Amino acid sequence: MDLNTHRYAVNLEWTGNRGSGTSGYRDYGRDHIVRAAGLPALPGTADPTFHGDRDRWNPEQLLLAALAQCHMLSYFHLAVKNGLAVVGYTDAATGTLRLNRDGSGEFTEAVLHPRVILANEDQRELADSLHDRAHEVCFIARSVNFPVRNEPERPSGVQPA
Repeated sequence: MDLNTHRYAVNLEWTGNRGSGTSGYRDYGRDHIVRAAGLPALPGTADPTFHGDRDRWNPEQLLLAALAQCHMLSYFHLAVKNGLAVVGYTDAATGTLRLNRDGSGEFTEAVLHPRVILANEDQRELADSLHDRAHEVCFIARSVNFPVRNEPERPSGVQPA
């Protein structure tokens, strides 16, 4: 077994057949269920702009969530390696999708806005510097073909040194 290769599997089931399948653009739902062994089912759909349900996750949100999660987990790994105690972390990630005339579309960028709360604010300079390295090692950011920028935000009351 190759320890450097990891495989992942999910199952996707379309649940949006309203009786006539995809007979017309407005005749079918975009609802689906994403499953992985041992995990809760994830209700999915299209973006509401594309006839999706606002109460379900869409692929664009999931891609952005994967980028934010990967950055956070890579950052935590580096924090431990560098003796940095993070006691709080949030991110308000944003992404931009451009639609093309041919009906295709693509993300043109994603921007992460991580906000890190430290046990020791004297380590802020180190904490801020780890975002660039976390971006370099994040599996998901390295796998997409659009820019992913990091714009760390300081928690309220924390001023630059």
